[in-house]
Amino acid sequence: MTRIAHPYRDLDVIDSRAPRTNQAVIGTLALVAVLTGSWWLLALLAVQLAVGLTFGRRYCLPCLAYFELIQPRFGEGPLEDARPPRVANMVGLVVLAAASVAYASGVTVVGIALGLLVAALALVAAVSGFCTGCEAYKLACLLRGRPFVSCPIPGARL
Repeated sequence: MTRIAHPYRDLDVIDSRAPRTNQAVIGTLALVAVLTGSWWLLALLAVQLAVGLTFGRRYCLPCLAYFELIQPRFGEGPLEDARPPRVANMVGLVVLAAASVAYASGVTVVGIALGLLVAALALVAAVSGFCTGCEAYKLACLLRGRPFVSCPIPGARL
């Protein structure tokens, strides 16, 4: 299999199916956490996002599974700018952390609401490709007077 972009070195771009895989995992596990009352799972998801954002894709377990197990079988998907999904992960980290703190503090209703919010948005993104966090990033760029312009994509295979 030939890759246009190396998944762990070319950090300006990402295979568009990798964030969707991550969203499917995060959304499913967040939903399971809320339905079972296992709030610690929300905290674990927040930690996993923090580790991936801090140390890179090689340490993001859903990303690693995608790049090492799924992508070699199906090939590289279309490449996209990595900034919007990265910001969406940051937002997910904050909301998952807040849900965990709410649960741990005994404010279960807030923890449930935040956990369901993450689950719903992540699963919608995984299924439809519409990432609310990504679109919020692009809107924020526009509101700052600097419209979002995608970084150069290797091979221009969009």
